[in-house]
Amino acid sequence: MEQFIQQLVNGISLGSIYALIALGYTMVYGIVKLINFAHGDVFMIGAFIGFYSISVFHLSFFPALLISMAACAIIGVLIERIAYKPLRNATRIAALITAIGVSLFIEYGTIYIRGAQPEAYPDNLVPFKSLNIFGVNISGQSLLILGTAVLLMVLLQFIVHRTKIGKAMRAVSHDMDAARLMGINVNNTISATFAIGSALAGAAGVIFGMYYTKIEPLMGIIPGLKAFVAAVLGGIGIIPGAMVGGLVLGVIEALVSALGYSLWRDGVAFVVLILILIFRPSGLFGKNVREKV
Repeated sequence: MEQFIQQLVNGISLGSIYALIALGYTMVYGIVKLINFAHGDVFMIGAFIGFYSISVFHLSFFPALLISMAACAIIGVLIERIAYKPLRNATRIAALITAIGVSLFIEYGTIYIRGAQPEAYPDNLVPFKSLNIFGVNISGQSLLILGTAVLLMVLLQFIVHRTKIGKAMRAVSHDMDAARLMGINVNNTISATFAIGSALAGAAGVIFGMYYTKIEPLMGIIPGLKAFVAAVLGGIGIIPGAMVGGLVLGVIEALVSALGYSLWRDGVAFVVLILILIFRPSGLFGKNVREKV
C-alpha cells in the first residue's frame, strides 16, 4: 500500500509537469486554433534559463523559477509576433508547418550556441529531504513540485476568470470577430495568451530539471508530445481538461513503471492518445459539436 501511494505521488508530480506544458497548448488552440509545436522547446529554454540562474548567479529555486517564467513569456510573445501573426489568416497547414519549423530552429539554434552536451541541475534545491505523512515517506522534491504546480494552476484560473485580460481571452476564444467589434484588442490578447502559456512552460522546465536533474537541447520533444496528448485527453482548448489530462497521464505512466514496464512508459502516452481519439475524440471535458458542411 505504501509503495502504491509513493508511486501515486510520483505520478501526480510528473503529471503536474505535463499539465503545466499542456496548458500552453490548450490556451493557444482555444484562441487561434493552432497547435504550437514549438511549445516543447520553450519548455527546454525555460529549463536552461533556470539552470544558469541557479548555477551561474547562485539563485535559489523560486527566483530562478520567476526569471525563467519571465524570459519564456517574452520568447513566447516574440515567436507569436514573428512567426504566427503574419499567418493569422493563412491555412491551418501553413501555420502547422511554421510551428514545426520554429521548433527545429529553436532546438538546433540552441545546439549551435551552446553545444549538445547535457547539464545537470544541483540536488540541493529542496530545503527538506522528505516528510512522513501517514507512514509514507514523500520526498521534499515531490511536495515542492506539486505545491508549485498547484499554485501556478490556481493563479491561472484566477487570471482567466477574474481579470480583464482573462475576460478578453475568453471572449476572443468564443468569437474573435465579435470580440474585435466590442473593442477588444485581439492581437494583444493573443500575445498575452502566448506569454502566459510560455511562462507556464518555462516553470515546467525548471521543475522538470529539478525532478530529472539532466537537461539537454532536445529534451522538449517527448515531454512536449506527451503534454499535447494530455491536452487532447482532457479536451483541447479546455483549461481544466489540460490540468486533469496531465495529471491522469502522469499517474498512468507512474503505475506502468511500478508494474515493471518502465520501457513502455513513453509508448503508453500514445496508446492513450489512440484510445481517446477512437472512443472520445472530444476529450474527457469536451463536447461533440456538429459542423455544417
